[in-house]
Formats: sequence, structure tokens, C-alpha cells
Amino acid sequence: MIPVTNILKCYQKIRSVVDHTPLEYNRVLSERYQCSIYLKREDLQRVRSYKSRGAYNKMLSLTTAEKSNGVVCASAGNHAQGFAFSCSKLGINGKVFMPVPTPKQKINQVNLFGGTYTEIELIGDTFDDAYAAAIEYCIQKKLTFIHPFDDIKVVEGQATVGFEILEDSEVTIDYLFIPVGGGGLSAGVGSYFKQVSPTTKIIGIEPEGAPAMYNSLKAKEVVKLNTIDKFVDGAAVKKVGDITFNIAKEVIDEMALVHEGKVCSTILELYNQQAIVVEPAGALTIAVLDQFADKIKGKNIVCIVSGGNNDILRTEEIKERSMLYEGLKHYFLVRFPQRAGALREFVNEILGPNDSISRFEYTKRNNRETGPAVVGIELQKKEDLENLIKNFESHNFSYQLINENPDLFNLLV
Repeated sequence: MIPVTNILKCYQKIRSVVDHTPLEYNRVLSERYQCSIYLKREDLQRVRSYKSRGAYNKMLSLTTAEKSNGVVCASAGNHAQGFAFSCSKLGINGKVFMPVPTPKQKINQVNLFGGTYTEIELIGDTFDDAYAAAIEYCIQKKLTFIHPFDDIKVVEGQATVGFEILEDSEVTIDYLFIPVGGGGLSAGVGSYFKQVSPTTKIIGIEPEGAPAMYNSLKAKEVVKLNTIDKFVDGAAVKKVGDITFNIAKEVIDEMALVHEGKVCSTILELYNQQAIVVEPAGALTIAVLDQFADKIKGKNIVCIVSGGNNDILRTEEIKERSMLYEGLKHYFLVRFPQRAGALREFVNEILGPNDSISRFEYTKRNNRETGPAVVGIELQKKEDLENLIKNFESHNFSYQLINENPDLFNLLV
């Protein structure tokens, strides 16, 4: 566990560069869950995430020679921005290794914050690929690696989020929800809370598709995942840090997983209802609240909104994942009778009055009775699926619901 004195010293060192972000009471969420919910708005940080705290604190600790030689980092996006920001502020040259699928918005922000002090190399499909390349480069060039989470100085920096929460809170906090990727934020904030506010229950949140900390704590050792869903890019790692895991064992009371589709629904809801722009990882702590609705009723809750670096180009994917999760969009493989009027019959007799076709791909087969089509259908209510299925069967349309078949869904959709 990180000592409180270290965290307080760190805060004094970085406070002139890193913003003290607001702890905001959220009326909409509080009324919905019948409790008092406060959002720690790290999405309002200058680099739109908490990552500048740890990166800056780590770089401050380097020797003159290490600063002169230059530094390297690997990141899926947010750490790279904090790293670039710190390089520019301290006048240190840095190189950033990022996975190829990193959203363009995050890449552009790294260039913006780093200016002439940083350069980017895109490599591999995941953070772990970029990490391996960055470590090899550091060894070859004898440079200092700035780890995104598994470093005591980085964890100290992230811990200052916890200091600010308790500094600003006027109530006793019953539950603290923290997003977990590599574990740096949870290890740091958890350390501070366990020593200063030990009655607060700390809940770590991961996406279902990347349960690295969840599995590790369950196994009581660091577990490396074979595959992950990279959608929640700020919290999708195959392996948590050794340092962060050892601290997490002491400070996290419970881990919870959230479906990526629920994360997407939360992103859209926050934007449409409250004009809050969050990235997938930043939505985790709010998306999980349904799972704790009974426990948190009447309590004081803090959700850390870890970042707001969301690329607008991902909006369609976010909407799609949300609708699939909510049961409002379904894909079918339909075998259409190859006769005149079959499509008209499908539209008039199969679809309900509020159903709409969002996708239609048809392949005519010569000398066959039927031709296959991939049909995407959007529903107004998820309950409408039952009537849609009944219409398929009563009109003898051969179909397969491919939402329920991951291999076929990924192949066709």
C-alpha cells in the first residue's frame, strides 16, 4: 500500500501542472438510484483523463541523465497523452508506442500535447503488443520506460485522485467505484482511501471482455488473458501489473464486470441526457450501478469518471453495440423463396408496424428454390422480437437469428 505521506508529497509536486478536477453531485443518477451520487470528473483534466498525474510524477523522479537521454512509453491512448503532456512540460524527448487500432482522436491528442517533444509509432493490435515493442526499444537504446501503471511513482500520481475526492467531499463516502485496467488508478486511490477513509467500500470495475484483475484476484495470482475484447480500450489489458495486483489485494473489496453493450448504452445516455462526453473506460463506473442498485440505496456514492477521450468516429459502433445489448437490433440469415413478391411479403407480413430494416444483403442463387439474405432489423421495444419470430414461422420463412451465434455473427456482420 502506498503511504499517505508519499501521496501528499506527490500532490504538492504535481498540483501546479495537473488540474484539481471537480467532484460533482449528479441529480439524475441520484434520483434514479435513490442515493447521493457524486462524479469525480477526471474527464475534465487537461489531457481528458487522470493519466497525466502518474506520468508527470514519474518523470519528475528521473535523474538528469535519464531526462537527457529521453523516455519511452506504451499506451492504448490516455497514458500516451499524459506522457506527451509531461514531456512537453519538462522538456524531455519521448517516443510513444501505441496499438494500431488506437482511435485517431487519441493519436491526434498525443501530437497536440507533445508537440516537438514526442513521436509516435503504431505497432501491434493490443497494448501488450505495443508494450513488448517499447521494452525492446528501451533495451536497444538504453532509455527509460515510463510504465502506464506498474510503477510506484505512477501509482503515487494516480493516488492524488483519491486525495482530491476526500478533500472535496462533505459527506462520508460509503461506496467508491473505480475503473480498472492495469490497476494503477485502483491501487493508488485504494491506498489512500483504505488509510484515510477505511469504512468506504471500494469496488473495482472491468469490462466483461477483459477481466484481467477480476481473474487474477480470484486466482490469487496474476493471470494473463489469452484474448480480450479491445473495445473498452482504456481498460482492456491482458495482464495487470505485479505491483498494482499486490496493492489491489489489500485495497479492493470487490470486483465487478460490465458488458461492453451496457457501457455503450451508458455513453449514449450520458451524452444525450446530461451532455457529458465519456470514453468507454470512463463510463464503466456508472454502467455498473444497476448491479448495485439495492446496496447503494440511501448511501453516498462516488464514481470516478476516468476519461473523456472518445472519438466521434466510433459513434456508430457505440450505437450498434448498445442496440444489440438492449435487444433492439437483431440480425437474421433469411432464406428467401426465389419467387416474385417474396420481398414484398416479407415487408408487409413479417415486419411489425414499428420494425425497420437497417441492413439487407441478398444473393440470388440460380437453379435453387431459395436465396440467402443477411437482414438487420431494428425494433422499437425488445418485446417485439417475439412477434417477429412468430411471423417468420407462420409464413414459413426459413431463418436463423445470428445474434446468438458469435462465430456466424462476426463472419457476416
